[in-house]
Amino acid sequence: MHLLFATSIVPGGSPTTGYEIANAAILDGFRRTGARVTVLGYAWPGEKQVRAQDTVVLGEVDVRTDSASTLRKIQWLAKAVRTGRTFSSVKLAALPEREVRSAIDRIGPLDAYVINAVQFAGAFPDLFTDRPSIYIAHNVEFRSAEENAAAASDPMQKFLFRREARLLHQLEETFCRRAQFVLTLAEEDRAILGVDSTGCSAALPLITRQTAPRPSPRKPQTDAALIGTWTWQPNRIGLDWFLNEVVPRLPEDFRIRLAGNIPAGFRSSFRNVEIVGRVPDAAEFVRSARVVPLISRAGTGVQLKTIETFELGLPAIATRHSLRGIAHIPPNCIVEDDPARFAAALVRAREGTGDVDGTAFHQAQRQALDAVIHKSLETIALRPQEVAA
Repeated sequence: MHLLFATSIVPGGSPTTGYEIANAAILDGFRRTGARVTVLGYAWPGEKQVRAQDTVVLGEVDVRTDSASTLRKIQWLAKAVRTGRTFSSVKLAALPEREVRSAIDRIGPLDAYVINAVQFAGAFPDLFTDRPSIYIAHNVEFRSAEENAAAASDPMQKFLFRREARLLHQLEETFCRRAQFVLTLAEEDRAILGVDSTGCSAALPLITRQTAPRPSPRKPQTDAALIGTWTWQPNRIGLDWFLNEVVPRLPEDFRIRLAGNIPAGFRSSFRNVEIVGRVPDAAEFVRSARVVPLISRAGTGVQLKTIETFELGLPAIATRHSLRGIAHIPPNCIVEDDPARFAAALVRAREGTGDVDGTAFHQAQRQALDAVIHKSLETIALRPQEVAA
């Protein structure tokens, strides 16, 4: 079986963001079935990385809103309004649809499409309709946009997020209806997308690495460590909650290090919070802490940092929202949503909650991932000619 994996940004080098890590796990899962998978999408500008043989790069594009100029943002918004597209998809409509179709035709015979999230396919909504498809919902994007609108204080931002939510809802309904199988990254998302009543959808467990690291001695250098893409609004909502509600309840000597993609101009008013930005090794960064706070409060899909923390066997204090898509919670993870109790649990964990072996968690996730992907491909094989309108 030959699959076309249509995605925003093609893999290149070692994955760093949660989206890239998820894509690597999903691609490896499809390829473990024996299917041939060709990846189609854009590359980040200026990246000189070795591409896999079965990769078709349409060109370079930078879709990061936080680093874009004001003029670029205005151009994106104007194009989105003019074309009736979402802001997230219009950034990926860098080529005419006919050129993307030509690139697909040059790949050769294909059995099915794997539509990896809504953004890229949303830029060309009528393109992937001539073959069966599997739709992967990394998040329920319309729900995230609704949450962003609720959290926004600026009236214009509220209006734009609500517009995005409305258009994303339409796109996600369309891709779910067309697909022979829908994969979500959290069980709860199946119900939100309206596909939980069918046998042609399933939640897809993820892993962050091919093999689980064995427990090894470590020397913590700080009390707590957080890493993530904090420019992504759902993550920022959790970070703001942690800094505003939890950190003030911690002792002044409780040291916290914050790493990852930090918003421009971001500062912390707390002396015990150190902002370190990007780090060379995310796993070693969180291993340098006595406890990992898992602080998600918004968004859908799954938190890859939660999975990585459990694979590493590290002690964690987690909000319930951080555990979406996770079936088995390790014994050294404490679940708290109240900020005062969350802070108290962090302090207790600093005093000696131990690591556990994450091997069993990793193996269970990988086996479940492979089983779900096999199920999705069986649906395609059973109904190879059925294409939803």
